[in-house]
Amino acid sequence: MSFHTSKIFVIGATGAQGTPVVRGLVTDKKYKVVALSRDASSPRAKNLLALGNVSILEGTFADEEILREGFRQCDGAYVNIDGFNTGEKTEIYWAIRAYEIAIEEGIKFFVYGNLDYVLKKSGYDSKFRTGHYDGKGRIGEWILSQNQANGQRMGAANFTSGPYMEMAFSPMTPMVPTIEEGVVTWRVPLGKGAVVHVSLEDCGYYVRWLFDNPDRANGMDLEVAIEHVRYAELAVAFEKVTGHPAQYIDTDLDVYFGGPLKSAVDRPAGYNADPNDKSTMSFRENFTGFWNMWKYDVIKRDYALLDEIHPNRIKTVEQWLVRQEELGRERGTGGLWERLQPENFNQSHSILKSSEDRRKGTLGKL
Repeated sequence: MSFHTSKIFVIGATGAQGTPVVRGLVTDKKYKVVALSRDASSPRAKNLLALGNVSILEGTFADEEILREGFRQCDGAYVNIDGFNTGEKTEIYWAIRAYEIAIEEGIKFFVYGNLDYVLKKSGYDSKFRTGHYDGKGRIGEWILSQNQANGQRMGAANFTSGPYMEMAFSPMTPMVPTIEEGVVTWRVPLGKGAVVHVSLEDCGYYVRWLFDNPDRANGMDLEVAIEHVRYAELAVAFEKVTGHPAQYIDTDLDVYFGGPLKSAVDRPAGYNADPNDKSTMSFRENFTGFWNMWKYDVIKRDYALLDEIHPNRIKTVEQWLVRQEELGRERGTGGLWERLQPENFNQSHSILKSSEDRRKGTLGKL
């Protein structure tokens, strides 16, 4: 069968990654998108509609009838379930059901929004266990194994990303910066390791490439990044680009968990997960594994492949910083230094949708 598609059902469309993915699909009107949203009247949903070639399906991915309705309207699917919403166990169930229902309803090409299966990549060492990564990573492997049998009926690929570079300049993230005596400061437990940061802008390009090239992409796990970002180098690049001082201070895990995110450390990492379920990881447990994976350089990337697929991709953190300065001027939001000032740096500007849900009191909704 032909894997080429024209209308994509996007689950996770209103999230940080979803918006550039939808934009990348519809920018030249080649594709139409049906975007799933719990609230069709939300600003994020309205912003998607304004892109053109987008319609909103109101509902939740945790509803088989809604999933069927979305898949029936489309011939392609991009599924990126928010693991911080569901928790690890629930995400695994609904990601499996999404794949099963998609193939039943006749989807031609299925792209799964994935993260690295870090526990496996570490050799099954539980000091690296990271629930919101491993939950996705297990499903990513399962989808590709299913594709070996089903790949002529429905093509499938993984889009494996990582922490957005934008998170290092946003409140309410694991790498939230502070300004200490006029110096932008990242206090994180990274040692001399590196975070495999991705550019949200480039995410739209990569996902579009998968849908544009389904015959090559079928069975692929496209693992993306800007580069392995070491935070001492991030601080140097920030100073060079903005002219303002910055520093990275390696921080003990216990000190880190007593910092800006201390109110969350004993809560479930997935805000809809059952805190009484012994499989539910706390924020502290989850992000101990998270920082260990970067500190010990567990995660790798094939940058030569990424250069081939996206020759104009953002390849260094300095390039990303320059691009952000340009975008700030274009949008009238100021440069990164201005955006990090206390009067501008608050929850309303967090890149992560979970922070927005927390403000609205919608954390209990899937």
